[in-house]
Amino acid sequence: MLVPIDASDDAATVLDPSLALMEEQILASWVVNAGVWTRAVRRGEILSRVRVTNGAVLQAIADCAPATLLDLGCGEGWLAHHCARQGIAVLGTDAVAELTAIAAEGAPAGASFRTLTYQQIAAGGLQQRFDMVVANFSLLGDRSLDELFAALSGLLSPGGSLLVQTLHPMLICADHPYEDGWREGSWAGFSPAFRTPAPWFFRTMESWVRLFQRHGLVVRELREPIDPLSGQPASVIFRATI
Repeated sequence: MLVPIDASDDAATVLDPSLALMEEQILASWVVNAGVWTRAVRRGEILSRVRVTNGAVLQAIADCAPATLLDLGCGEGWLAHHCARQGIAVLGTDAVAELTAIAAEGAPAGASFRTLTYQQIAAGGLQQRFDMVVANFSLLGDRSLDELFAALSGLLSPGGSLLVQTLHPMLICADHPYEDGWREGSWAGFSPAFRTPAPWFFRTMESWVRLFQRHGLVVRELREPIDPLSGQPASVIFRATI
């Protein structure tokens, strides 16, 4: 799943309802938009992915040469499919059953999919260990991330890496204070078929690093893929190990 916010949208505002409600709204939005999201990805309608971020995360994976990989928030499965074709054994998980069903259709050998929420994974829903765990634009919440990160030590093989790609905090801060907090989502720049944008939790760069550190993960590498058209970072990629 991708952060449902357009980097140029200055209308996003900080929210203040209950944390549980925010997490529920994220999932509800992706249930509603699963089909239209799949079409947008497979037709190459999200230009920042085509130009920059898809290639950036795939290169970061290739540089680590994992034999096994967990794709957290796999969506319609594009990343899992690509990695499986490179000979990597991949498990993709997503909280939305329609997305994991779509991902499983026509999946190459070596790719499998399960419908699991981050809370279920944190509670021990996965018993395997992986050379690499990847979260590609799929970490949108607050409390759910703390629960998930607390379980990562049990999911990574010795010497394994966690790879997180997310929108660059400085790029998406817009006119709001540079501080952690819930923000409204927006489908600005996407197809009019998208509905009910999800809220998402904004983190500063420092806050991202502290999230890793809080759960015994050390950030070993940070990449900032640059969009050749704007000259601005399209995302930030963290690679961390236990």
